[in-house]
Amino acid sequence: MTLPRIGISLGDPGGIGPEVILKSFAGGKDLPPARYILFGTAAVLEETSRELGVRPFWRREENTPDPSAPGVFLEDVQAPAVLAQAAGPSADHGRASFRYFEEAVAAARRGELSAVVTAPISKRSWDMAGLAYRGHTDYLERFYPDAVMTFWSERMTVALLSHHLPLAEAVRRVTPGNLARLFRVLRGSLDRIRPGAYEILVAGLNPHAGEDGLLGEEERRVIAPAVEEARRTGLRIRGPVPPDTVFREALERPEKVVVALYHDQGLIPFKLVSFDSGVNVTLGLPFVRTSPDHGTAFDIAGKNQADPRSMIESIRLAAALAPGVF
Repeated sequence: MTLPRIGISLGDPGGIGPEVILKSFAGGKDLPPARYILFGTAAVLEETSRELGVRPFWRREENTPDPSAPGVFLEDVQAPAVLAQAAGPSADHGRASFRYFEEAVAAARRGELSAVVTAPISKRSWDMAGLAYRGHTDYLERFYPDAVMTFWSERMTVALLSHHLPLAEAVRRVTPGNLARLFRVLRGSLDRIRPGAYEILVAGLNPHAGEDGLLGEEERRVIAPAVEEARRTGLRIRGPVPPDTVFREALERPEKVVVALYHDQGLIPFKLVSFDSGVNVTLGLPFVRTSPDHGTAFDIAGKNQADPRSMIESIRLAAALAPGVF
């Protein structure tokens, strides 16, 4: 059996990304067999390992003659010299974390990786570095316009129509075309994972899903017709479901995927029940991409307090889905 090649970008050096990555591999967590390639810099890994009291366990990618051998390897990326102990956002941290991610994605696009796991970046650091992207998914949309942000856990699964947008702009994205595109990507991706296993529940936008137009017209004019059109194509889909009850209906039922119409509508309930174990999965790509569902946590960076469970689940899910394509 060919082992999957899984790239892992270190994230913002001033955040908890390097810490949770090292804890995931050094803590005897029984991760799936694979060739894991860390995209980052040796200096950041070595500094973090000293802080954690972890002996370096990775090898240089370029120094291994067998590219299919299992283990943990480092792809030392050309990036600004930064210190992991300098917690907090900075332009150099933004440039470094972007270079780690950029190199991992480039390798995946060349077919050298079957999955990419991304540690958290700071949107503020990217902005300070002059980068135009609001996050990982925004960058991926440059190459894959149909990329869809979803969140997975044993307790709940959520897909987002839009992600890092101001609320007024997110509401404007609730259009027939955007909904149809999302439903098409979900159908193709979910059928590759477990054909016919999932039902999609589309949340309403307004209180009580509009109350037949009394509390808003978007449900009647836009959402319900888009759902009905998708249903006619054979997709198992319902909606609009009142947003104050749809997540209760999907809780503890992994076969039900909630479509949330903007970021906080989906992420507030998801993080309430799965903050420490949730995984961000990007669908609509030719490779697997996963990430912890938490941020850089600058306030605890460098203090050996970060919980690696979400990173561990991200790695496990990437290995489980690879080498299947989305």
